[in-house]
Amino acid sequence: MATVGTRYLAHGSVDADGRLTQAEEPLASLQQACGGEIGGTVAIPELLALVTKAQRYGLRLARQFRASDGEERITAWVEIEPATAPDGTVTGCELAIVSWQTEDLPPEDEAEAARRRSEIARNLSDLTARLDPDQGVLSVEVEAPDLTRLELLMQAGIGRPWTDFVDFPGSSHRQPLHWRLLDGAECTVEGSKRSWTAHLEPLGQPEPGSAGFVLHLSANKPLGMQELDLGATATPNAPSLGRDISPVLRQPINRIIANAETIRTKLAGPLAEEYSDYAADIATAGQHLLSLIDDLSDLEVVESEDFVTAPDRIDLGDVARQACGILGVRAREKGTTLVPPVKGESQLAIAEFRRVLQILINLINNAIRYSPEGSQVWVRLDRIGQRALITVADQGHGIPEEQQEKVFEKFERLGRSGDGGSGLGLYISRRIARAMDGDLTVESAPGQGARFTLSVPAAEELRSRPREGPELNAPETPDGK
Repeated sequence: MATVGTRYLAHGSVDADGRLTQAEEPLASLQQACGGEIGGTVAIPELLALVTKAQRYGLRLARQFRASDGEERITAWVEIEPATAPDGTVTGCELAIVSWQTEDLPPEDEAEAARRRSEIARNLSDLTARLDPDQGVLSVEVEAPDLTRLELLMQAGIGRPWTDFVDFPGSSHRQPLHWRLLDGAECTVEGSKRSWTAHLEPLGQPEPGSAGFVLHLSANKPLGMQELDLGATATPNAPSLGRDISPVLRQPINRIIANAETIRTKLAGPLAEEYSDYAADIATAGQHLLSLIDDLSDLEVVESEDFVTAPDRIDLGDVARQACGILGVRAREKGTTLVPPVKGESQLAIAEFRRVLQILINLINNAIRYSPEGSQVWVRLDRIGQRALITVADQGHGIPEEQQEKVFEKFERLGRSGDGGSGLGLYISRRIARAMDGDLTVESAPGQGARFTLSVPAAEELRSRPREGPELNAPETPDGK
């Protein structure tokens, strides 16, 4: 395969199954730095793509590929020549490295890298728990059916270290260890046949963990239908989407999203921009599918005859600020500014915190989705008589009067066929609002944006005390309403 006058830096051989059977330096070291080994599948992503193409079509290729060994960015030129048997079958290929250039990788933004790892952990998580600074359990939410027993034990043992409820095979150390040693640790859970990986997200500044942690447990393999004990909850009715089917669907979709995000953010190494864009499309499609599953599960719940909420004394201002915090990144990506109630502004109400948060996230998400770039979305508080109000206002195109009731109908999207929505969000939100003895209404006019208002029973102050400083008013919307 040699070209006259060409000086090769290294040679290698790949068999028909894509295994790097022989390699000279520096190709051998790069294979190992990328997580592979001599005799294993080519671990350098762009080189593997070239090898696959050459072998599939029997083509001799001369191409550039890029990679990273963790310390340097490498740009190399490789010539690939397929090897064929007498009958024309491709039996592998020969590699010849013509050039090899390196440059130092730019310093990694540790905060951004940590954010990406946390985002991937959230997508994979089957259990999410809020921990205190000593790793004691404060709250826990579970997605996987085989973690139901663990959820009940943790809820009954609030305040105890989370490590009391799982086992670490082969570890004899006293628990809990320092959080950095537990981050990425594998564990087992009684009642589950799968193994689990823990990810700890530290909260608080300047000392990570000073405000506690978020624990994510993700399974090392998806949950199969054969691992579900549906017999224990079997009823004469069809299987429940929310209880039986949703967990089985969510886990493989979550893994697709997490893997696509790993590719998109180039955590596995350099990648051509078009492939990063493809991965972003996969992740977005996965998120849309998950949202549809969530909406269908919620629809099943809110339409059941025994659906009730768990009202409590809550502060709508706190719920609003939390919802804006959750959607802050999405708003910035869309070029929209969120204006939550100012810190200290409150409106007490009798409602279920989780359900109010669900409604607000849906309303704010819609406002961001349909608002023009550079606009603002306000969340303001009010009270009329014995009703506590919270309004989400945007600067979008608005909704004609004749269509304002239609937006609350099931599967109604008013012709928005490409926005990724299911047409169920406002229908579900109104059902939840009315279950809390409240309501969800809209005011709008074409060109003047829309204002969705959630009303719930107001709660009185437990005791009166003099106000300090000037009265805080909610920001006005552009039309002064």
